[in-house]
Amino acid sequence: MSKLRVHLLGVLVLLTGLLTTTGAQPASALPDDLWFDPAAAATLTVQNGRFTDGLGREVVLRGYNVSGETKLKENNGLPFASVADAKKSATALRALGGGNSVRFLLSWAYAEPTRGQVDPAYLAAATDQIRAFLDAGIRVYPDFHQDLYSRWLFDSDSWYTGDGAPKWAVDLGDYPDEYCGICPFWGQNITSNAAVTQATYDFWHNEYGLQDAFLDTAQKTMAYVKQNLTATQFAGVVGFDPWNEPHAGTYDSGQTSRAWEKDVLWPFYVKFRARMDAAGWQAKPAFVEPNLFWNANIDFQKQEGGLLDATLGSRYVFNTHFYDQKAISGVFMWGKAEDGQYVGDFGTVRDRATATGTTAIISEFGHPLTGSVSDKAPTVYKAMYQALDSRVKGANWWANPASSGPVLSGSQWQWDIYNGRHHELMNDNPNEVQTAGDAWNDEDLSAVRLDDSGKAVLRQDARMLDRVYPSATAGRSLAFTYEDRSRDGSTTLTWNPVPSSLPNVAQLVGSGQYALQVWRSDGSAEPTELHLPASFPNASTTVVSDLGTVFGPPAYTRTTLIATAAEPGGTGSRRLLLTAADSGTLHYALVTNGATAPSASVLSAARSELSSWMASEFN
Repeated sequence: MSKLRVHLLGVLVLLTGLLTTTGAQPASALPDDLWFDPAAAATLTVQNGRFTDGLGREVVLRGYNVSGETKLKENNGLPFASVADAKKSATALRALGGGNSVRFLLSWAYAEPTRGQVDPAYLAAATDQIRAFLDAGIRVYPDFHQDLYSRWLFDSDSWYTGDGAPKWAVDLGDYPDEYCGICPFWGQNITSNAAVTQATYDFWHNEYGLQDAFLDTAQKTMAYVKQNLTATQFAGVVGFDPWNEPHAGTYDSGQTSRAWEKDVLWPFYVKFRARMDAAGWQAKPAFVEPNLFWNANIDFQKQEGGLLDATLGSRYVFNTHFYDQKAISGVFMWGKAEDGQYVGDFGTVRDRATATGTTAIISEFGHPLTGSVSDKAPTVYKAMYQALDSRVKGANWWANPASSGPVLSGSQWQWDIYNGRHHELMNDNPNEVQTAGDAWNDEDLSAVRLDDSGKAVLRQDARMLDRVYPSATAGRSLAFTYEDRSRDGSTTLTWNPVPSSLPNVAQLVGSGQYALQVWRSDGSAEPTELHLPASFPNASTTVVSDLGTVFGPPAYTRTTLIATAAEPGGTGSRRLLLTAADSGTLHYALVTNGATAPSASVLSAARSELSSWMASEFN
C-alpha cells in the first residue's frame, strides 16, 4: 500500500472517530482503540521482507502456541473446553504473557471425522475460540497440527501417541504395527517407527487421495472461518500454517532431503496457496515450514533444506521451528545456555527469509520445564528471546548494534491453561490416564497454568516472558535490544549491561530492565509502538530519546511525542507510543524501569551520551 493511500486511510479513520465521539464506538472498534488502530489492524501483509500493518508500519508478532490441548481427545481437538476458557486464556496471554499474536492449533481428525464431510460443530467451536483472541486484540494464524501423523497409528498400550490425520485415513493403509525400538524421546518415532514413516509417505504421495482430502478440508475450514467472522475480525487472522513440522517419512531411492522439499513439499504448498485463494484468503500469506530437520543442531539429525530452491515472495512467510536438541538431550550439552547461544541459529533463519524474498517467524521454540534437563530452561529461553531480538550477542551489542538485523517474530510453545489438570485417556486406554504436564508424550512446556482458584498464573519468570518489543515501527527498524534481567534460580542474568562509556545511561538503568530501539522514520503521523510489560508502570518508567526525555510518560495525544496508552482489546496491557512524523531521520528511544525520579541533569546527560553513541554507530 502506498504511503499516500495509507495516510488517506488514516485521515478517514480519524474523521470517523471524530464523528462518533459523542455516541457509541463504531462496531469495528476494539476497547482502547486510538484513532489510528482500526486502520493499522485492517490488514497485515509482507512488504520488503517485513510484516507490515494497514498503515505500512513494520510489525513484530510475538506470542504463543494455543494450544497443545488440540493434540488431545479430551476436548475433541479444540484448544479449550469452552469459549469462556478461551476468553480467560486470551486476556491472560495479553496481560501476563505480553503476546500480540497466537498460532492457533486445529485438528484435521476432528475437522473431517468422516471422509469428505467436515464437522460443522467442530468448525463453529474452533471459530468461536479464535474469535475470543481476535476480540482481545490478538492476531491469529491457524495451524493444522500433526505430530507422528495420527493417534490412530498407535496401540492402546503404546509408550507414545500421535495426532493429526483422522482414523479413516489410517484405516486406508495397511500399516505395520507401530514400534520405535529404543526411543527415549517421542520425536524419534518420526524416523524410526515404520507405521509413522509409511503413513507419512503415503500422505505426501497422495496415496488413497489423502492429500486431496486434506486440501479439500483445509479449504472448507478457511471458507467457514472467513464467512463466520466479521470483516474486522477476519482482518486479525493474518495467515495459515498448512502443515506442522513436515518430513518425508521415508525418501525415495536416491532422493535427497533438498530434492524432497523441491519436488514434493513445495508443490504441496503451491496447492495449499491456491486453496487459500479459493477460500477468500488471497491477501493473507501462507506460513510455510521447511523440512523439520533443516536446522537441527545435532549433526546426525540435520538434513539439507530450508526451501533452498523456492522463491517465496510476499504471499508466503518463511516459518520454522527451533528447539535446542543438544540441551534437551541432556548428553550433547552439559551446561546451560549462555549469552549469544542462538544468535547464529536465528541469524540463519533471517538469512533464509531474506534469500526467499519474505519475512520469517519462528512459530515454535521452547524447552521442558520439568524433568532432568529443566534446569537449563531459564537460560535456554532467555537466549532464544535474545536471538529473536537481535543477531548480535549481548556482550557485543553496544559496540555493533547496526548488525542486529530485523527483529524476528516468534510463538513460544506453548500456552495451555490446563497444564497439570488434564484427564486424557492416552490412545483411548482407561488405564493410561494422563493428568500431568501437557498430557501428551510426557511433555511439559506450558508457560501458564490455572491455580486452585481458576486464575491463570505464569509458570516461568514474568521478566523473561512479558517483554518490551517493537510491535509496530513507523519506518525502518535498525536495531533493538532488551535486557530482561530474568532469573536462573536466585541468579539475575544480565547479558547486556550498559557499557561504562555511557555512565549516565548506566546510572538511569541501574539494576532495572531496559530496551533500546533505533529506527529511521518514513513520514508517518502514526506512532512507533513498543509493548510495555507489567513491570513498566508509568510511575517507574523513564524514556530517553532524541524526541525528548520523560519520567512517568503521560497519556497519549496526537501532539505528545512520548506517551503511553492501553493496547487494543481491553485486557489491561499497555504500550509506549513514540511519534516522529519526519522522514528519513534516525531516531532512538531507551526505555527503562531502573530509575527513581531521575534529575533533569541526569536525563539530559544520558540523552547526550546516547545521541553521540548513535551518531558513531549509525553514521
